[in-house]
Amino acid sequence: MTKPTQRFFDARPESIGQARAFTTEVLTGWGLLGRAEDIRLCVSELATNALLHGSAPGRGFLVKLDADEEGVVRLEVHDSRRQYPEARLAADTDLSGRGLTLVKALADGWGAEDRSPIGKIVWSCFKAAGGTTV
Repeated sequence: MTKPTQRFFDARPESIGQARAFTTEVLTGWGLLGRAEDIRLCVSELATNALLHGSAPGRGFLVKLDADEEGVVRLEVHDSRRQYPEARLAADTDLSGRGLTLVKALADGWGAEDRSPIGKIVWSCFKAAGGTTV
């Protein structure tokens, strides 16, 4: 079993790329690269949602990763607002609105829960994340 690893990111657009890099670094350190691209895409989408919709002005977001003994990875993105995200059906001409649909398609499970004292956690989990493929 791994030790949960987390990092706080400032509310800036470049934090999304930093969150992806952090995720790759953690998964590589754990030797859990089998679903790294799925997990990286989901952290990108969830962090973007936290940045755009979930973080109060001047507040950032937290990315937390954990894995169990079977190599199941749990990704959490913590933000400062309680408004829960909802997957929606984006039109072909929409420039945004597909993030949670991608998370739902790639992850083996996802959801949201309240965070104490404020905010929420949006999580996703990925089975069989072991392996060495990037």
